[in-house]
Amino acid sequence: MGALELFLIAVGLSMDAFAVAVAKGLSVTQLKINHVITVGLYFGIFQALMPLLGYLVGSTFASFITSVDHWVVFVLLALIGANMIRESQKKSESEDTVNGFTFKAMLPFALATSVDALAIGIAFASLQVKIMPAIMLIGVITFAFSCLGVKIGNVFGEKYKSTAELAGGVILILLGVKVLVEHFLY
Repeated sequence: MGALELFLIAVGLSMDAFAVAVAKGLSVTQLKINHVITVGLYFGIFQALMPLLGYLVGSTFASFITSVDHWVVFVLLALIGANMIRESQKKSESEDTVNGFTFKAMLPFALATSVDALAIGIAFASLQVKIMPAIMLIGVITFAFSCLGVKIGNVFGEKYKSTAELAGGVILILLGVKVLVEHFLY
């Protein structure tokens, strides 16, 4: 597998994280650099670790993982999205809710957006890809797209806070539906 293919895989894997990062940016009134870095690090690290884990596990569990990954992603994104929609209807909000940047808030997002990377890691094992450069590239690209996504989401969210949170929740649910549809069509 060449550098161009690895780059395209990294960009493709980062798109789910980018969409969720946009939703995270939508949920913040006053964006701080630590918000941007937090989202970038969570998504970048998880997107790098999951292919590594998949690579180490190898093809032994490939049929199990690929048979349920779409459902795991859908359920996580739908639950998180529904919670964001619920939060958009509240008058006040807490940084500790799903809209926050705490470990409890970020972990489900990081896991949901990186499940497909686990399957890529299993594919990497069967293709004998040099895993360290591949996961570093995936992590760096996901970090960059995620940081950009938070900023883009925040620019649009400052004026329309609750509408933006509602839109962010809908985006996450639609992203989960997209994963299911793609699975059943391909």
